[in-house]
Amino acid sequence: MNLVNPKLLTLEQAVAARAQLRVAGRKLVLTNGVFDLLHTGHLYYLKQARELGDALFIALNSDASVKVLKGPLRPVMNEEQRAYALAALSCVDGVVIFREPRLTREILALQPDAYTKAGDYTLEKLNPEERAALEQVKAKITFMPFLPGFSTTNLIAKIRAAGEC
Repeated sequence: MNLVNPKLLTLEQAVAARAQLRVAGRKLVLTNGVFDLLHTGHLYYLKQARELGDALFIALNSDASVKVLKGPLRPVMNEEQRAYALAALSCVDGVVIFREPRLTREILALQPDAYTKAGDYTLEKLNPEERAALEQVKAKITFMPFLPGFSTTNLIAKIRAAGEC
């Protein structure tokens, strides 16, 4: 099934949208992640991230990169489905699927005003190449408070346990 998703952008489309934001004097916030099964922790984080600027773009890990990061049984939902779910959120303005192991290309192309990750990250935990790219484009790096008790891995475990009853 081909899901119609006007918020799913190629990098080139996202760069064009970014240019329009800049001309209008609006600030772009960028975040990234797998977002395999959307849960309360994701929603809390994304709503807060959007408040850091005028538009929120999400760089979404491709299916291949998720398998490398999370193992052969992930993602649970494919990249098109994950992008569709994210795009349904009013706080999300654009989704770009990235296929490289690192987000460096997207950071340099989009030149976000702000970059954010959840509070389980720190400046030291950021990939050095990505951090250097963020510093090069002068993005303000923010770590949002982590909402404990919510993770996709835990959610998958609960679903499996419920299915065994």
